[in-house]
Amino acid sequence: MVDVLKNVDDAPLAGKIIAVRGSVVDVYFDSNLPPINTVVKSGKSLEIILEVHMQLNNKKVRCIAMNPTQGLERGMKAIATYAPLTVPVGKETLGHIFDVFGNTLDNYILPENMERRSIHNSPPRLTERSTTSEVFETGIKAIDVLLPLERGGKAGLFGGAGVGKTVLLTELIHNMVKNHNGVSMFCGIGERSREGLELYHDMKDAGVLSEMVMIFGQMNELPGARFRVGHAALTMAEYFRDDEHKDVLLLIDNVFRFIQAGMEVSGLLGQMPSRLGYQPTMSTELSQLQERIANTKAGAITSIQAVYVPADDLTDPAAVHTFSHLSATITLSRKRASEGMYPAIDLLNSGSKMAAPNVIGERHYTIAQNIRQTLAHYEELKDIIAMLGLEQLSLEDQRTVNRSRRLERFLTQPFYTTEQFTQYKGKNVSLKDALDGCERILNDEFMDYPESDFYMIGSIDEIKERTVVKS
Repeated sequence: MVDVLKNVDDAPLAGKIIAVRGSVVDVYFDSNLPPINTVVKSGKSLEIILEVHMQLNNKKVRCIAMNPTQGLERGMKAIATYAPLTVPVGKETLGHIFDVFGNTLDNYILPENMERRSIHNSPPRLTERSTTSEVFETGIKAIDVLLPLERGGKAGLFGGAGVGKTVLLTELIHNMVKNHNGVSMFCGIGERSREGLELYHDMKDAGVLSEMVMIFGQMNELPGARFRVGHAALTMAEYFRDDEHKDVLLLIDNVFRFIQAGMEVSGLLGQMPSRLGYQPTMSTELSQLQERIANTKAGAITSIQAVYVPADDLTDPAAVHTFSHLSATITLSRKRASEGMYPAIDLLNSGSKMAAPNVIGERHYTIAQNIRQTLAHYEELKDIIAMLGLEQLSLEDQRTVNRSRRLERFLTQPFYTTEQFTQYKGKNVSLKDALDGCERILNDEFMDYPESDFYMIGSIDEIKERTVVKS
């Protein structure tokens, strides 16, 4: 009924606004109080969307505005829809940008008969979840060998500006479409509108936009919209997992902004803050979002989430609660980026719960451990090399240095999404080829080849091809 109303005065029964305090709106109803998490509409053309967060008594509800409240005033009518916020789901969403209400931001007009679903869904039941741990192969050597991602798991991506987060996310989307015949979804929570626009054009130029959906709750939007945009993205992703039986790659930027929006909503509602000013319900709110990201018998939603750590303090409550949900952490290094070692992953400060022999197999585990030991020993030797020179090391240490430098360069990789900016053609490397290459380097098979030959190649066999071309 509410959808066809053009003017609030046409409604036969309505509540009445009794208080407007910024984003907080109190509404009075004579009867039929709307439930929590349902939508109340107000404004002259029902353009202002409010979400019920508290029932103050049997006549009054407290709502948080999802869009600007300019024009609202006390005594104005408000219509309870008795339904939660919904977003469109279906194949028609692919290739387009949406806001938290399911409106397109790229001037695309959706079909009128599209199905809409509630953003408030329950996580999959335990009986529906897959009990086997599966590796999600990305086609990126450094990740697949040392930091295997879990299919249906959650990985945290840590990094500052300019170290290659967006490029890495773009490549993962490209490989998802190519390797897994899956769908990618980008959810920007508190994202700068400039970054959103740049990402949209990057995806378009890379030719992967047709198999992905983008949804934004931008930095300038109200905390209510930023708080719910993650739930809206998951509803869209769940359609592809449960109905289309596809694997979905969900990229979230940034999880901390979700917690921050929840903190603002909690403050607006007058709740007593907990430690460091965070909302007392932070753990529950984060779990309601994260637990919907799961591997089921129908398909899997695999998530890679950018995580901002306040003041680099890993004991901050926001970081602690986020870490508890992650199965892998990928840390990007500005030092490696400045050296041109892309992807600029700090291999020693990143890790994955999947890197266990019972999951990835004994051979893969042994190779990964040997790589870590070799790189860690090289880090210890760097100070000695800087002071005394490489020649002063023992022969065994010199071999370790040579192996490490070749491994570091072999674990760089040219990306499809950067072909237009570099002279390197993109490479998608299988896990088998990546492991073979690392194992042969560890066995000193390529000690006679210069280090530069290992830089920006795909499989290890390309080294011999380069040598033939040079000669």
